[in-house]
Amino acid sequence: MDINKLERSIGILLTFLIFTGQSAWAQSTLYATSAGQTSFFSKTPVEDIKAVNKKTQVILNTTSGEIAVRMNMRDFDFPNELMEEHFNENYMESAKYPTSTFKGKVDQDIDLTKNGTYNLTASGTFTIHGKSQNRTLKGDITVKGGEILINSEFNVSLSDHSIDVPKIVFVKIAQNIQVKSSYSMVPYKQ
Repeated sequence: MDINKLERSIGILLTFLIFTGQSAWAQSTLYATSAGQTSFFSKTPVEDIKAVNKKTQVILNTTSGEIAVRMNMRDFDFPNELMEEHFNENYMESAKYPTSTFKGKVDQDIDLTKNGTYNLTASGTFTIHGKSQNRTLKGDITVKGGEILINSEFNVSLSDHSIDVPKIVFVKIAQNIQVKSSYSMVPYKQ
């Protein structure tokens, strides 16, 4: 592992240990990534908007089922610079609300030592634009060859998180945004 990846991994772990406030994480089996992919899509009759963030940080405690996800809003890449600027400055207010997080727990008791693909839900707190909501996210988890892959898909309502859209562009932005995630995690080595 190169030094930059090691530093990022340590930063991720420390962030989540502080975020969760639990020392039990240190004695557990942890899987992590700092290169998870989160994308979103907004479809309207006027314009489609899509972006991807390939720097989502995720840590999964396979002993307790706890999961924490953190992403910097400015890490979303848009096909158009103007869209990216409007996203960060006008809608997400990324200077004021730089991150989005999910902190929760896998609801099922899944044996993550056995290869296979399993349906899962994770219940917890989803925070975006400074507004937190209890959410249950659905997806699947695949265990294969010492790696864990989590895929999920869900919608984010702009009004639930006080994300205002000016009336002049209201028809260009969907009020419910489709979000997809794909997180490939490997064992975290301390």
